[in-house]
Amino acid sequence: MLPEAVPESRRPSFHRRPPRRFVPATPDSESSPDESVAPADPLRWLKLATTIVSQATRERPADALLRQHLRDTHGLSKEDTAQISQAVFGYFRWRGWIDPTLKLESQVRSAMELVAEFAMNPQTFRDADLLARTLPPWVNDAVPVSAAWLRAIQAEPTLWLRVKPGRAKALAQVLGHTRNSALPDALAYAGEENLFRQPEFHAGDFEIQDIASQAVSMVCSPKPGETWWDACAGEGGKLLHLSAQMQGKGMIWASDRAEWRLKKLKLRTARAQCFNYRAALWDGGPKLPTKTRFDGVLLDAPCSGLGTWQRNPHARWTMTPEDVRELATVQAQLLNHVAGSLKPGGKLVYSVCTLTRAETEEVVAAFTAAHPEFTPLPVLNPFHTNEPPRAQLSLWPQHTGGGGMFISAWKRNG
Repeated sequence: MLPEAVPESRRPSFHRRPPRRFVPATPDSESSPDESVAPADPLRWLKLATTIVSQATRERPADALLRQHLRDTHGLSKEDTAQISQAVFGYFRWRGWIDPTLKLESQVRSAMELVAEFAMNPQTFRDADLLARTLPPWVNDAVPVSAAWLRAIQAEPTLWLRVKPGRAKALAQVLGHTRNSALPDALAYAGEENLFRQPEFHAGDFEIQDIASQAVSMVCSPKPGETWWDACAGEGGKLLHLSAQMQGKGMIWASDRAEWRLKKLKLRTARAQCFNYRAALWDGGPKLPTKTRFDGVLLDAPCSGLGTWQRNPHARWTMTPEDVRELATVQAQLLNHVAGSLKPGGKLVYSVCTLTRAETEEVVAAFTAAHPEFTPLPVLNPFHTNEPPRAQLSLWPQHTGGGGMFISAWKRNG
């Protein structure tokens, strides 16, 4: 099965704290004041993080293993959970900088030291070293790599919220530890509360959604009363945003090839009180889930996910150039299949959370050449609305504070 884009929900925790300078715990650390109670193992977090790192493979991604271990290991404190998560992701973020001859536990320690040093003194890391050691060599031929991009993806990721229109100020006061962004309904959260337990989350006042993902729905800009198709809807993050822009009026078709994702989508839409949609399975083939003709189609296609490498660094070391080529073929096929479902004058939006040339500009050029019935539609950058629209939009983490994203659009002639 082809690798898929990493959905927003695949995060082990919604706690985000700044990295601290790493002070290794030692077995002879000070014991508990209550001698009748056995002291907790001060190296428990390190041992568990090392176990997760040792088990991570292409078939068993580190983020999924981390969730499993945190769920199955009893007695972990909030501090343990944060430290284990930071150690696992820190290892894969800094793997190219670590001496591979060390024992794995020592490698994890080294990664934590690098995490803390980069957070406190990023200027001590030279651009040349970042360019040479941060990513697999093949990436240099696939993406316009820059030191600014690498500095962005080596930092701890920001946790972004998408708030119901008009609720950002009130929610910021309730949650605290937030800051605004260039997008009107986006808040960055830096607190340590479990947001899933917040009453405002259960009331549907906000969603966990990366700011680059929010930008995609803003480019779509659906109007109340229109009919749209979210062709690769996943668990429904962008669907909910489309519905909010449509004020719950009109209709959105949501499809995905995995039934379990659509079940999660149903739960999310119920909590958010989103009812103007229909969900249907679609395997991506030429037989579409409906004969409806749409005012707009969003194809947020499966991709190599380079744009998620800040929050999912293990994927840097499992993705291959062959995967990129295969995914580019799938993306082209999906675009060809959905194209016929648009009304004359309808809008087709293509997005991928990657920045490889093969999956972005090359896919777009091939579709434009093969479909004269479509005219490229200039895209307005939601982060810089005073700038003129562009033929294609590449959103880089160093510019947005979120993940990487590519967006392009066409209008059907007629």
